[in-house]
Amino acid sequence: MLKSFLHPDKIEAGCDEAGRGCLAGPVYAAAVILPKDWMHDDLNDSKQLNKKQRNTLRRIIEKEAIAYSVAFCTPERIDEINILNASFEAMNKAVSNLSRQPEMLLIDGNRFRTENDIPYECIIKGDGKFLSIAAASVLAKTYRDDYMQKIAEEFPNYSWQSNMGYPTAAHREAIRIHGATPYHRQSFRLLPDPVQGKLF
Repeated sequence: MLKSFLHPDKIEAGCDEAGRGCLAGPVYAAAVILPKDWMHDDLNDSKQLNKKQRNTLRRIIEKEAIAYSVAFCTPERIDEINILNASFEAMNKAVSNLSRQPEMLLIDGNRFRTENDIPYECIIKGDGKFLSIAAASVLAKTYRDDYMQKIAEEFPNYSWQSNMGYPTAAHREAIRIHGATPYHRQSFRLLPDPVQGKLF
């Protein structure tokens, strides 16, 4: 069972990202503050849930959270500052846009660089341990998936509606045949060396 909080005397915001390992599309991040007594039996790491469960939980989280925020960094920004820094930047944006100021951040993972004065704790596999981080993982994942499905209509050859920009064999084959799009991260290894996708 996921825990409700790490520090019972502090307002905690759970933070997580989605899309770090993708070849295309932005990296998204979310921050969520839940009521201390909030529980939901179905909530878990978004990777353990199916699409229907995630979308159902998203509506519940958005309705019942004290505050939530979702932010992203574009592929261009990822190429400029690298994916790790872009993930940190997206998380900091999400925290800054919360309607209520948290007193503690629970960060999924083992590294973080803050841009504010809020203390934080990094928790490895935190999306499977704390409700607020799991809620953030659901929001980041669903918002990003919605975006990828939208741009899949613009570039249908890459099957983003199903692979969401991740490096599947079919996605790499589409890059090999059709080249890279403006949504691809040019700093990533899109194809095995010495072949690389060319920007349209």
